[in-house]
Amino acid sequence: MSNPLYDALIAPQRGQTTVFLHLHDGTAVTYAEFVDLAGRYASALHKLGVLAGDRVAVHAQKSADALALYAACLQSGAVYLPLNTAYTPTELSYFIGDSGASLFVCDPAEVDDVTAIANQTGAALRTMDATGDGSLRQEADALPVRTEVADRDADDLAALLYTSGTTGRSKGAMLTHRNLLSNAEALVKIWRFSDEDVLLHALPIFHTHGLFVASNVTLLAGGSMIWLPKFDTDTVIAQLPRATAMMGVPTFYTRLLDDARFDRALTGHMRVFISGSAPLLEETHERFEARTGHRILERYGMTETSMSTSNPYEGDRRAGTVGFPLPGVEVKICDPKTGETLPTGEIGVLEVRGPNVFKGYWNMPEKTAEELREDGFFITGDLAKIDADGYISIVGRGKDLIISGGFNIYPKEIELFLDDLPGVLESAVVGAPHPDFGESVVAVLVPEEGAELDLGAIEAEVKARLAGFKRPRHFEIMEALPRNTMGKVQKNELRNRFQGIFQTSNV
Repeated sequence: MSNPLYDALIAPQRGQTTVFLHLHDGTAVTYAEFVDLAGRYASALHKLGVLAGDRVAVHAQKSADALALYAACLQSGAVYLPLNTAYTPTELSYFIGDSGASLFVCDPAEVDDVTAIANQTGAALRTMDATGDGSLRQEADALPVRTEVADRDADDLAALLYTSGTTGRSKGAMLTHRNLLSNAEALVKIWRFSDEDVLLHALPIFHTHGLFVASNVTLLAGGSMIWLPKFDTDTVIAQLPRATAMMGVPTFYTRLLDDARFDRALTGHMRVFISGSAPLLEETHERFEARTGHRILERYGMTETSMSTSNPYEGDRRAGTVGFPLPGVEVKICDPKTGETLPTGEIGVLEVRGPNVFKGYWNMPEKTAEELREDGFFITGDLAKIDADGYISIVGRGKDLIISGGFNIYPKEIELFLDDLPGVLESAVVGAPHPDFGESVVAVLVPEEGAELDLGAIEAEVKARLAGFKRPRHFEIMEALPRNTMGKVQKNELRNRFQGIFQTSNV
């Protein structure tokens, strides 16, 4: 029997007394304790009737227990479905129903809001709070450590991650054991991670960066992590002397640079700083190197592919680029209309092929066929170019994707929501540069004839029904949207118009 991810990430750590997680309250969790905790959660999953292939949806705060539940899902052969903690009940209803989750784990504070969702979908409902406590932990504590490990193939699903779609309907990216393990193996190798590394982990664990990159890499290398519930400048600065590596989004690094304590002396012992999930400004690269002597290592990935490219560990880490393809990964730049490969230096759509590329979209065979070619290349939708030295640059994002603080935001989803509000004829959503988040959301509203829009009421409705990272930070009312002769909304005009809105306003 075999279980690729469990066998590589968890099984080798059984009985190991070295520290795996340094928690923010000063306590520590050894590998042995972590593996046993995962085994108790695996017992709870077994008692609840969760079978191999079943989906386990988790809408819980970051904790050691939440990570142990991920490991328990691997052990049980279940498909782990992490959900952004900012999602509202309206959003959660779709994810739980579409995935057919057999178990839904939520925060105790939201039980009243989501019980109806569990009842409607048939999912068992259990709780887990920010400390890991809750009904699921209580059940696990009463059970023995489960040692049985489900038999899984490399192409069996290990995780299901939802990524927004331009139609407004989110797509569930199916990630296999092969996808996740091959990526972790490549990253450990090229980033030189070992059992001597201590990773400062301030990322959330409901998406690829914090869960599959940071956590899987550390588990595979046998290193340890300083496990912070979220990014906090004071805490990160206090913990940095204990770390050897850090992974973050650009916002982390801009906030650190705004603090005078963050200097060469504080970071002199660090081995590597890695950035991803959003483009890092060249100015940030330069400021960071001047302040610390370190050159940030920038990489590129997507939910559907995990990591695909990286700047080199040794060699020139070029600002404005995302480096080279990972070992075993192929990339090409293609004409968006014909699909033909373009010459070096020309801008086109980036396509990726390799063991890291996902299996397809959950219950969406047509969408899968549109974006995943028969020869295995995935059409990322990102505009890119490759220079003469082989460095890849992402020069634009297809489908008007907005990346704010490392989170992907698809305007169409927000537009569909806004268009349904009383008095709104139509809307357009664009991203504008933001000094802290990289980009933030601007919503342009066109009122129905004779209607007077109440922006206060609209903002309240948005706050109640959309996750915080998706909410527009600026609303503008216009008589009509700019369009070309074919009737297409000219979002480039809107982006130009609001280019400086967050630079001059109170953000």
